Parts: sequence; C-alpha cells; structure tokens
Amino acid sequence: MRSGARLGIDVGRARIGVARSDGAGMMAVPIETVPRASDGDADIRRVLELAEEYSAFELVVGHPLSMSGAATPSTDDAVAFARRLADRGAVVRLVDERLSTVSAQQALRASGRSTRTQRPVVDQVAAVIILQHALDSERSSGNPPGRALDPDEGPSTL
Repeated sequence: MRSGARLGIDVGRARIGVARSDGAGMMAVPIETVPRASDGDADIRRVLELAEEYSAFELVVGHPLSMSGAATPSTDDAVAFARRLADRGAVVRLVDERLSTVSAQQALRASGRSTRTQRPVVDQVAAVIILQHALDSERSSGNPPGRALDPDEGPSTL
C-alpha cells in the first residue's frame, strides 16, 4: 500500500463532492462540496487548492459508466474534468464509480436524512465511497486502483 493522502472526487453536473484519505490510506472522510463552475475554472482551482492543503499525492476521480460498462455523457464530463486536473499537473486515477451516488443516497436515508437535506452532502458521501473503494482495492490487491489518466491521452481514447 502506497502511503500518503489522496483526494476522492465525485464529478456532478452541479456539484463536485470531495473526500480525503488519511496519510496511511486507511480511511476516507468527506471534506467539501465544490460548486461546479459554469464558466472559467474556479472548480478546478478549488480542487487543486484542497489537494495542496491536504498534501494529496493523487486525485481519485470517479469514472461513471453505465451498468453495462459503456460510456455515457456523465462519463465524458467526468473524464473532461479529470483531464483539466491532469493538465494542471495533478496525478489522476480514474476509478469505476457505478452506483456510488445511489449508495450514498441509501446511506443518508438510513441515517434519517430526508431527500431534501441530502442534497448538500450526497456528493461528499459519494466521493467518500469512491475513495474508500479505491483504498480498499489497493490494500487488497497491492496495486494502485483504477487506471492512471495518461497526460497525453486524448478524450477519444478514454
């Protein structure tokens, strides 16, 4: 298991959930919901500020695929966001996130939160689920989770 903090990123159309791990890579915790920038790159800047603040050596971005494993418009959006992070020098890994938001909503519902009160935190919980899955996968396999986003890789090859 590689040591060092990581950030987990759940990319949504309106919000980006962010979680972090401890330095030992054992546990993920929520840290922030970043509003999605409609223009400019305020969202990218904020995620990179968080990465610096928590000394994250890697960003684990959820890779939303359909249940059949096919790409969707959400896949393209998340990969484009990951690409923008990588273009700024971040080390990015794409990790399958199928059902992470559904799992987050179920967990929040089970804790007594109404659908209305879930909205501000559901993206953070989804980011925790994505990152914890990545940490657990690396711990059990001994290999980094998902796949690295190659800096030279174009969107059509993702």
